[in-house]
Amino acid sequence: MTLTTEQAERVDHRLAIDTIRTLAIDGVQAANSGHPGAPMGMAPMAYVLWTKYLRHAPSDPRWPDRDRFVLSAGHASMLLYSLLHLTGYDLPLEELQRFRQYGSRTPGHPEYGLTPGVDATTGPLGQGFANAVGMAIAERRLASEFNRDGHTVIDHRTYGICSDGDLQEGITAEAASLAGHLGLGKLLFLYDDNQIQLDGPTSWAWSEDVLQRFDAYGWDSRRVADGNDLEAIAAAIEAAQQDPRPSLIAVRTVIGFGSPNKAGSQKAHGSPLGPDEVRATKQAYGWDPERTFYVPDEATLQLRKAVPHGEELVLEWQRRIASYAKAHPELAGELQRRLAGDLPDDYQSQLPDYSTADEAMGTRNASQAALQALGATVPELFGGAADLSESNLTDVKGGGDFNAQESGRNIRFGVREHAMGGVANGIGYHGGLVPYAGTFLNFSDYMRGSVRLAALSRLHVIYVWTHDSVGLGEDGPTHQPVEHYASLRAMPNLWFIRPGDPNETIAAWRLALEHRDGPVALALTRQKVPVLEGTRERAWRGMKRGGYILADAIDPTAGSDGAPLQPDLILLATGSELHLAMAARAELMQEGMRVRVVSMPCWEQFAAQSRAYRDDVLPPACTDRLSIEAGTSLGWDRWVGAEGAMLAIERFGASAPADEIFRRFGFTAENVAELARGVVTGDVRGIISPDADHVAPASPH
Repeated sequence: MTLTTEQAERVDHRLAIDTIRTLAIDGVQAANSGHPGAPMGMAPMAYVLWTKYLRHAPSDPRWPDRDRFVLSAGHASMLLYSLLHLTGYDLPLEELQRFRQYGSRTPGHPEYGLTPGVDATTGPLGQGFANAVGMAIAERRLASEFNRDGHTVIDHRTYGICSDGDLQEGITAEAASLAGHLGLGKLLFLYDDNQIQLDGPTSWAWSEDVLQRFDAYGWDSRRVADGNDLEAIAAAIEAAQQDPRPSLIAVRTVIGFGSPNKAGSQKAHGSPLGPDEVRATKQAYGWDPERTFYVPDEATLQLRKAVPHGEELVLEWQRRIASYAKAHPELAGELQRRLAGDLPDDYQSQLPDYSTADEAMGTRNASQAALQALGATVPELFGGAADLSESNLTDVKGGGDFNAQESGRNIRFGVREHAMGGVANGIGYHGGLVPYAGTFLNFSDYMRGSVRLAALSRLHVIYVWTHDSVGLGEDGPTHQPVEHYASLRAMPNLWFIRPGDPNETIAAWRLALEHRDGPVALALTRQKVPVLEGTRERAWRGMKRGGYILADAIDPTAGSDGAPLQPDLILLATGSELHLAMAARAELMQEGMRVRVVSMPCWEQFAAQSRAYRDDVLPPACTDRLSIEAGTSLGWDRWVGAEGAMLAIERFGASAPADEIFRRFGFTAENVAELARGVVTGDVRGIISPDADHVAPASPH
């Protein structure tokens, strides 16, 4: 029988879709773990999107003006890996065969930077949704900065696929609300509406009308009744693209489609189908049940059209860029610098420095001064706060707001800390901008999932976390971070920086901008701290190494010009406690004690220094050491050693003026000096936490 052209195209579509499905089935079965059901149901909508609408370039995965694709339902990773392989990305079939194996480029959930074509690390549900919102924000911001009449060089869309679980997560509600408010019309999500989640039917936990909820957020919402109806899916996407609002298309699918015994059941969600069911499913598709990882030539021909099409898109964009460079050479140079991730040569030229004659100030205020100066020289700085800009001091003055009407530099995130973190990640994934996000340090807990993924993905995101201790005072223990320093320092790839005075704060901002291999958190004070002797000269060099000698041990009779000596005692401190260490040193020196003060603003960077440098700052021969930090002691034993002591807070804070809290908790220069004397005499060891409910002994070094 001779097939009509229309019939042949239908056969090709079905064959290609079933190839995606069977690769996913085989990958999960070979790994003996994974999620086969979602890719089986999602394959038709993904196929339509990837072959008809997604502007991408498999031979140039980082092409800046490509459409972004985010698989928020990251558990369906084999769907994405199958698409990447079939459309011609550098992901050979052997990598699909090694799904979920050590060292493969096909991990259990997609990882940015590992697999070509993966635009975001996803898996924790809802994160990808918020990332996509950030990508759409970034596209609009860059387009407003660089596009000119007759020259459009930034013009792409952000697409995603989300699941029931994504839409149940609170971060998605926050992000969707923000996206609707901002009118992000180039954002489109396909919703895998299969009515099944891991435990069972979604009806066990969910009864809302999702589309009405998104209508209320200000989205365009649509429904496709049959997830295998390619024409209906295409029509919905095309209609959504014409709407000026962000769009959610609910596509009714069948999880595990084609599986005779598991389709439509949670049994197809999070475990392999099993050998017998794999054979039965392939037979239902009309495939040879004995062939694994089979890719028909017809499917390859159909899907590999993406390669030449992508090359044409890139060439056309390069022609636009060449024309743009002739008309606007300075803008073209700036865009090239941004996309390369380079900083301007003179970016630090307007940063202030401070002398001991300057008035005391909160390090949040010094951060504000840094941000204003950097705002003039680093235009890619782009961010805001979670309804705390007047407390975090994160606005770039004169930078305008980012809203539905304009695309300025200050994002009003509202009280949406978790979405703020995910959106900042999306901006970081996108490229061309350096995102920052502000809130109280205590509320970093609300955005921790996003911070962790920024660290995992090594994104260049800056967190401006103010009110960093019990020093915020009367708001009380609900707002006072005590365990957060230790908690955040425990996170791989995150640099947690707690500067001790205004000059260290300026240096911290410089380090945050220059460190491009992961996120950086700035922990900043509300209360005022003095400008310390020596930071003007030493803070930048010391900050780059994470810890440094701020004031050395000298002969007390020789005055400030005395030659450094081996210390009798080392005082280590961060943040607002650094000035207490300096004051205690002055008192102890008058008694003839040789005291060194070490500032430790960034443990992660200090730990990365050579052993020789660390031993120079903390000589092993000097075992009398006292750390001073207004948080839990966890981790300080690494630097203090078994013979030292740690002044810490081993309880939640209190509601009172900051000065009184610090006094009751022992954070005064007088108490620090007294404890230091006890360390030297051997009477004080381990954890010292005045007014604590319980104090545990120090752990051995």
